[in-house]
Amino acid sequence: MKLGIVGLPNVGKSTLFNALTGGGAESANYPFCTIDPNVGIVPVPDRRLDRLAEMYSPELYTPATIEFVDIAGLVKGASEGEGLGNKFLSNIRDCDAIVHVLRCFENDDIIHVDGSVDPIRDLETINLELILSDMEMLERRIDKTKKLMKGDKTLAREVEILEKIYKGLEDGKTVRALGLDEDEAALIADVNLITAKPVIYAANVGEDEAAQVSPDNAFYNAIAERAAAEGTEVIPVCAGIEAEIAELEPEEKAMFLADLGIEDSGLSRLIKKSYSLLGLISYLTAGPKEVRAWTIKKGTKAPQAAGKIHSDFERGFIRAEIVSYDDLIACGSMAAVKERGLLRSEGKEYVMQDGDVVLFRFNV
Repeated sequence: MKLGIVGLPNVGKSTLFNALTGGGAESANYPFCTIDPNVGIVPVPDRRLDRLAEMYSPELYTPATIEFVDIAGLVKGASEGEGLGNKFLSNIRDCDAIVHVLRCFENDDIIHVDGSVDPIRDLETINLELILSDMEMLERRIDKTKKLMKGDKTLAREVEILEKIYKGLEDGKTVRALGLDEDEAALIADVNLITAKPVIYAANVGEDEAAQVSPDNAFYNAIAERAAAEGTEVIPVCAGIEAEIAELEPEEKAMFLADLGIEDSGLSRLIKKSYSLLGLISYLTAGPKEVRAWTIKKGTKAPQAAGKIHSDFERGFIRAEIVSYDDLIACGSMAAVKERGLLRSEGKEYVMQDGDVVLFRFNV
């Protein structure tokens, strides 16, 4: 699963990516300093896995991961090829969801491409370019389907739906905002429309608001209000501070956060929220050899979850022996879990739950 980090030039996008990945995306005070997409594999923070590692002292510790792509800055006219528009739009189509970075602080030393800070304007600039690009993609699909309809009248309903979606885009609405039903969404799934992808707004605030956003921050408040209206998440994060934190050792990081009065960094919350945005959960395996979080989609059944470990596990699936993470921690050991009758045996129809600690039994 891949998330694209987008934003106008100089809003803190590459700084945030560097903080996320500890990577080296060039971050400079001019547009288009990130020309090719930078990709980073980021561990998903999970205190449950940390606690299991304390319990088992394993040889290996393997968290779930998520892929972030830092995509080159966008400007007005990108849908017509301005700036790095065509490259940007192609790269973002390959992503499953979007982290939209919006600048919510004033700083005369950091040039804004439009001359002033206005996150709602920035959001609408990018949305317009994405909508225009989606309209072009949809036009092609409608034309193709109309040609096919000459020999297959059953496609008339498909054309009707496609034109309805096109009209929504023409009215300035993203596909996300159109409230499509399952059949309509399935119809355009292979068109890969950018504005159909789920989005999180990362509100990049100033260093003085790293611990707590001021209730008087009009930039942040405007984004929060917009996100609430859209049913979208907004995460406040100070990219500059997060980049500093990312360079610290774990002990120093904990002390730094404590000094700021922060329990969970903005970056940590952003990663976890991104994982959730993609409809992902983790089941856990634990023992002296390894503690590990395995990524699955919500709603995955036990045999398919077992197949994440090895195809033989799914092919020869017998049962899943499961205890909830909370029960395991409360009991203190797997032996105590069994003594108290809290270890469950689940079959092929069991839907895996986030935090299940599992041992799969199989035979091939």
